Amino acid sequence: MLHIIQNDPEVPPGTITDHLTIPWVVHHPYRDGRLPAPEEISALIVMGGAMGAGDLLRHPFLGDLKKLIRSVVAARVPYLGVCLGGQLLAAALGAEVVSNRWEELGTVHVTLTEAGRADLLFCGSAEEFCTFQWHHDSFDIPAGGVLLASTPRCPHQAFRVGNSAWGVQFHPEVTETIIRDWSAWDHATRADVEDRVAAFKAEAGNYSATARLLVTNFLTTVPLPP
Repeated sequence: MLHIIQNDPEVPPGTITDHLTIPWVVHHPYRDGRLPAPEEISALIVMGGAMGAGDLLRHPFLGDLKKLIRSVVAARVPYLGVCLGGQLLAAALGAEVVSNRWEELGTVHVTLTEAGRADLLFCGSAEEFCTFQWHHDSFDIPAGGVLLASTPRCPHQAFRVGNSAWGVQFHPEVTETIIRDWSAWDHATRADVEDRVAAFKAEAGNYSATARLLVTNFLTTVPLPP
């Protein structure tokens, strides 16, 4: 079964679940600390969150989650990390996650690297595509990892480790409701929420196509049950 980790009550899987074609379940460790056992997982998607990848004092479940991620990657179980989920993948594999570096908020175009253009996760994607960004922190690429996408402001937008683990900095899952919820977090982002929503609506078709493409491509790596 595909397992989804929701790290934050206001950062749900959003449109990702619209494109799933295999059984799936969502876990809420911010509420109960519970995570699935590695042997239960045929694929793992880890979502974002307002916390940092190293914020274990306030969110102790993150330590267990990083252990789970290491186990999943070692077992070559398909993994997709979105924003914080990508940062947790990097941190679990020994790379640094830097706070308040390369911040991006809103609609941003991402460009694939040469490796990204050949990567399974982005198969069928244009070299440049539209994304929604909401991050203050950013990941370094783990040893042995491959950089797949960049923006001028944030050069580390996506990476792959091995053949079945990916981390992305952008948010393919967003909806207007999610954007409004996140914009309400502080005064600075509340002030321009309507501009941010308008930009999202103008690119809504492209956002949906990207989410569908990434999820569909990711699912091709998930082994079918016997």
